[in-house]
Amino acid sequence: MDWRRFLVAVDEANQVIGTGQIKPHGDGTREMASIAVQPGWQGHGIGTAIIERLLAENAPPLYLTCQARMEAYYLKFGFRTLGAEEMPPYFRRIFRLASLLNRMWPRLGEMRVMVKTP
Repeated sequence: MDWRRFLVAVDEANQVIGTGQIKPHGDGTREMASIAVQPGWQGHGIGTAIIERLLAENAPPLYLTCQARMEAYYLKFGFRTLGAEEMPPYFRRIFRLASLLNRMWPRLGEMRVMVKTP
C-alpha cells in the first residue's frame, strides 16, 4: 500500500475522516479504491467530495469494486456495472473469488465491478 496515492479528508482537529485513492495495477488498469468515511461523518458529502476530486485528477477509464448495495451510489458519478465478460483479467479474478466466497458466506453480499469511461 502506497500512502502517497491517498487523498485524505480531515476535520478541524486534523483527524482523518475520509480516504480514497487511485490504485494502479500491473496490467495498466487503474482502480478507484479505499473510499471510506468515518461513520460519524457519513451523509455530510465527504465521500462525494473525495470521489469528485479523484475523478477530476484522473482521466478514465477507472474501475472500482464495491458491494452491490453501493452500486446506485457510484452510478451517480458515471460508473456503469460490468458483466464478467467485460472485465479486465484482474477484476474478473477478484469477481470470481468474491462470488465463491459469497456462496459460502452469503452475509458478505454480492460484489460489483464498475467502470467509468470517457
